[in-house]
Amino acid sequence: MSARPRTIDDYLAGLSAEKRAALEKVRAAVRSAAPGAEECISWGLPAFRLDGRVLVAFRAAANHCAFHPMSGATVAAHRAELADYDTSPGTIRFPPTDPLPAPLVRKLVRARIAENRSRPSRRGKAPPRRRR
Repeated sequence: MSARPRTIDDYLAGLSAEKRAALEKVRAAVRSAAPGAEECISWGLPAFRLDGRVLVAFRAAANHCAFHPMSGATVAAHRAELADYDTSPGTIRFPPTDPLPAPLVRKLVRARIAENRSRPSRRGKAPPRRRR
């Protein structure tokens, strides 16, 4: 991918068939769990935004694919279910030949929706300052 993708379809178009298929499965599971979420590119990652906040993202790397719940708390809360995956705060890595199961993705997305809705709204507030 030489040009920056503007849509998730643009992002996926630049991937190998194996990675594209794995991430399409993740994408479908996210859509199923959050039908009102809008697709976007956030921080260069294919992502979903709900109620003005980034909900989850995913990406392909050289040797794996990754799902980003964008929350260390969500990953920690589901540690037992994620034991078979390489994780770090906010990231779950998996081989493209063995994508995350759709029920697990949906469960993580629903947890993120609940987490985002439990936080105070940012509406009417100035956006956070970016560090330089």
